[in-house]
Amino acid sequence: MRILFLGDIVGKAGRKVLKELLPDLKEEFNPDFIIANGENAAGGYGLTQKIADELLSLGIDCLTSGNHIWKKEFFPYLEKSQNVLRPANYGKGAPGKGWTILEKEGLKLAVINLEGRIFMRPLDNPFLIGKALAEELKKETLYIFVDFHAEATSEKIALGFYLDGLVSALIGTHTHVQTSDARILPKGTAYLTDAGMCGALNSIIGMKIESCMDLYLTQVPRKFEVEKKPPFKIEGVFIELNSEGKASRIQLIRRIWEE
Repeated sequence: MRILFLGDIVGKAGRKVLKELLPDLKEEFNPDFIIANGENAAGGYGLTQKIADELLSLGIDCLTSGNHIWKKEFFPYLEKSQNVLRPANYGKGAPGKGWTILEKEGLKLAVINLEGRIFMRPLDNPFLIGKALAEELKKETLYIFVDFHAEATSEKIALGFYLDGLVSALIGTHTHVQTSDARILPKGTAYLTDAGMCGALNSIIGMKIESCMDLYLTQVPRKFEVEKKPPFKIEGVFIELNSEGKASRIQLIRRIWEE
């Protein structure tokens, strides 16, 4: 199985570069499934039904998310969608679902979305929730992909080793900065601390530099604005899995588009 995963899509810039470069990535890697983190795709914060449908129409099979997914107007869509996930370790009353099983041409891929707790919300334990879900989904398919949306590098690495051999791949999101530690862990799980982002290159994690700089200089809270000027970048990872659901290849993806 071949999986293409794309890091956090940030606003209009992220959607634009995705629409432009995704066809080339499809041709180059010929993925069986495409997954992307879409929690920042609508104006840099959250997701809307229109934008979710737009992204899925590009050939993305599943949109994962994180702490920015919680817009009330998006709850009804989350409740009915099988292809847009929220982290599984929120409380039982939270709208939507934290996992799904994608099926295509005889292949089945389980996708689990989890959120970290260090420097973030005090959610249910992603280690215990993740393991329980993986063990249950293993009854349906050997192929299990995890998007771990977390702040702390140590927490991401720890979960990677905790689920090593139980899931096919665990890829981190949330920081918008692609890391260089793509590897296959000892028991066969493909791992990367952070996939990076899709959005403006000359920005601070996708936002206008000046608006972020004002915060650092004055400490006065303000709303950040998405940078919409080129050049843009698309970042992610390509993973190949063998017939046993173990990783045989993991490759970083980073493309710059000048428009």
